[in-house]
Amino acid sequence: MSIDSRFAHPLAILTAIALGGTALLAQLQYPATRKGDHVDTYHGTTVPDPYRWLEDDTSAETKAWVEAQNKVTFPYLEKIPFRGALQARVKELNDYERYTSPFRKGPYVFFRKNEGLQNQSVLYIQKGLTGTPEVLIDPNQWGETVVLTVFAPSKDAKYAVYGISQSGSDWQQFKVMELATKKTLPDTVEWVKVSGAAWHGDGFFYSRYPSPAEGREKVSINEGHQVYFHKVGTPQSQDVLVFEDKENPQRFHTVKTTDDERFAILNVSDRGKGKDGNATYVRDLSKGETTFKPVVGEIGNDTFAVLDNVGDQLLIQTNYKAPNGRVIRVHADRPQEAQWAEVLREKPEPLQDAGTAGGKLFATYLKDVTTRAHVYALDGKLEHEVALPGPGVAGGFDGPKDATSVFYSFNSLTVPPTIYRYDITTKESSVFRQPKVPAYDPAQFETKQVFYASKDGTKIPMFLVHKKGVKLDGANPTLLYAYGGFNVVQWPSFSAA
Repeated sequence: MSIDSRFAHPLAILTAIALGGTALLAQLQYPATRKGDHVDTYHGTTVPDPYRWLEDDTSAETKAWVEAQNKVTFPYLEKIPFRGALQARVKELNDYERYTSPFRKGPYVFFRKNEGLQNQSVLYIQKGLTGTPEVLIDPNQWGETVVLTVFAPSKDAKYAVYGISQSGSDWQQFKVMELATKKTLPDTVEWVKVSGAAWHGDGFFYSRYPSPAEGREKVSINEGHQVYFHKVGTPQSQDVLVFEDKENPQRFHTVKTTDDERFAILNVSDRGKGKDGNATYVRDLSKGETTFKPVVGEIGNDTFAVLDNVGDQLLIQTNYKAPNGRVIRVHADRPQEAQWAEVLREKPEPLQDAGTAGGKLFATYLKDVTTRAHVYALDGKLEHEVALPGPGVAGGFDGPKDATSVFYSFNSLTVPPTIYRYDITTKESSVFRQPKVPAYDPAQFETKQVFYASKDGTKIPMFLVHKKGVKLDGANPTLLYAYGGFNVVQWPSFSAA
């Protein structure tokens, strides 16, 4: 049986898969999987875990099991008649360059780029907006199982922390690079998990767990998440313990610093307690404070994200008493709720994100599943709306206090993710990086948003995408896709395939 995938009707393909799959399935002989007798007891409740032995992916038994499974799987896949043609077409459609939104530190601009089919995007560095991009870190050179996780330059861009993860592990190893020379320094920070890197001077805050016993790295229970401070040029053994909570060993503790590095912000969240929010604490580094003071001391279902500081006050994005989100201002020394000031009130449209740059407050709202971007003064006074390229989804709008421009990414059902630079003074956007999708011209297509009244009267937004000039007479083959439920939003985003 052979099928030319360029001309086959979808129903014919599905039928072929079903018939061919039935014949192949009849020939399959699955290898046996040993059922062990491992049992755990949690708070007096016995919980059998008969396949615990498979979690040890380094054991000879697990390796033999994987090999046996592969001997069944790959011959089955290889017999699918149109597999090669399908793979080639999907590969062709996805072979186009992609960029992440750049960000600036010191004199440098950083961004990641994927040529199209690279396993991992490559990190680039360039001087200013017009400098020549140079490869800073190419994780593809590390091998197929090593991933670049965190990348965080210091405020003056003298150093940068980068994180490495191997074989899909949650464990990270942090290294330090000298950016002027692109030289990796001897500094190595181990046993990092659920952590970023927050710079303060020539050192950074990070989160880790106590070192697990040798040979138990992948199976030991992670408890006692700690925050440490590492100074560049010193061994990890000299790192300073900044925060831990022995009474609540299941909690996560992460730290970020404000753009001017005056404040260290500690966020605390729970695991497995049914609470989706976080607590927030602050430490004024300019005063030499050594302890964190509560801004929001209790963990509930509300989130608090510090955007930056304006002098002594913190700008915080939260959904506390505002399901659609708002921005408040809290004095670091007087964090009581009665002292809070509202900067951006809750709107009927959900607050998608907020950020600061160049003395402005940026906020993106989601209206009818498309982004609306607004620029405010830091006191919340609306200045203007950003003219986006069209109906779609945009994100970014964040940068340092001295920024004269910000970057944002925009994409829609017909426009691939494109990076724009927004000039804060002129209020104009210009293309910074634009991917070129082979044999595709977005100008040949048009998108129209329409609404459908559901049973309870709610207006459901829909998008009609078609080639320009198509007569909408009900006779055109149409691909219909819809989804709803579980508070999941389906963005009108680009897909080459």
